Amino acid sequence: MKHRFLSAGPGFPDDGLYAGVTRLAHHTSAAVDSGISMWSEYGLGLFAILMIIAWWRARAAGRPQLPVLALPAVVVLAFLASDVVKSWVSEQRPCQVLPVTPLDPCPPLGDWSFPSNHAVIAAAAAVALWSVDRLLGWIAAPAALLMAASRVWIGAHYPHDVLAGLLAGAILGALLTHAAKQVAARYAFDRAPQRGPVR
Repeated sequence: MKHRFLSAGPGFPDDGLYAGVTRLAHHTSAAVDSGISMWSEYGLGLFAILMIIAWWRARAAGRPQLPVLALPAVVVLAFLASDVVKSWVSEQRPCQVLPVTPLDPCPPLGDWSFPSNHAVIAAAAAVALWSVDRLLGWIAAPAALLMAASRVWIGAHYPHDVLAGLLAGAILGALLTHAAKQVAARYAFDRAPQRGPVR
């Protein structure tokens, strides 16, 4: 079956919102735009740092470490699932089909738009961190929202791309972290010391 949006042009309901955001970006101070671009490019590193802190806090508190150690795998699996969907849908970037000038250079043809991988990764990491460490989750959740918003601000994605990415990432993050916790519980149970019969 031919990819549905391979030759997509204007016509998404949020075209106007995307265009309005990109215009606003060009009327905002260079310092703000530069900060948002930097965050959009490198902000995912914050989630890696938070995962290291989560491991350290779990170790210091004597909590099970397997769910925390599984967090990078959760994020990688969420990214791979997102990339499969992205390749199947093949939605062109909005900066390729709308008469706008994005803040950052427009990605080349073949670098598809739906869903936003950045939003998927950020949401999966935030939900996974929330499930193992609420304090770090409170940091990761707004960071994920800011990451998603930054992708629209710089012109890389439609709003629906990042909203879908946040939803997919949150669902995958929750399911995969739950699975990691189940494995951790099973592993701890299997390794529990065997007791003799009660006398």
